[in-house]
Parts: sequence; structure tokens; C-alpha cells
Amino acid sequence: MNVFSKIYDVVQKIPKGRVATYGQVAMLAGNPHWSRVVGYALHANPKPVVIPCHRVVNRYGKTSPAFAFGGEDVQKRLLEQEGIVFEADGTVDLKKYGWDGIYYDNSSN
Repeated sequence: MNVFSKIYDVVQKIPKGRVATYGQVAMLAGNPHWSRVVGYALHANPKPVVIPCHRVVNRYGKTSPAFAFGGEDVQKRLLEQEGIVFEADGTVDLKKYGWDGIYYDNSSN
């Protein structure tokens, strides 16, 4: 399994209504130093409907720049559709919405 495949495998496990950070995905994929690689992998996501890259935010709970998701605030809207409420500063409360890394059946997401 290559690095991107490991990253996609982790991201597919993030439950609807939860987020993970780039660093968390990197660690769960096998190397805590892969945070930037996670970003590259998500930008090259071959199956955006299957691999929910919109559920990955930075370590501060901030969403990705518009180019990665096809337009301004698209990532935010997708997360809001899943029930995530953003803070006044535009970030996600990681204590409330952060994924604990435990696998849940995401087959209906």
C-alpha cells in the first residue's frame, strides 16, 4: 500500500459530523511527519465522494483555502451540512467535533 492509499484509508474512516487534523491523519496513516503529504494526497483525491477530504482541517480547526474544494467556503458548507457548527472566528471546535480516531462504520456516509 502506498502513502496516499494509507492516507485515503484513514480519511474514509472519519465519521460524518467529525473532523480530523492533517497531523492526526498523518499519525494514523503511519508517520506523524506526513502532515504536508496528507495535504497533497487530499488535493489529488481521486474519489471525493468516497474519500471525505472535507473532514480534514488544520491543527487550529481552520478549513482549507477555497482552491482545494472547488470554491470559496465549499468545505465549510459541506461540514455544516453534516451538523458541524463553526465558531465566530470561522474555526471548528476540535474538542467538540474532533474525531477520536476510533473506527466507526461509515458505509452510510
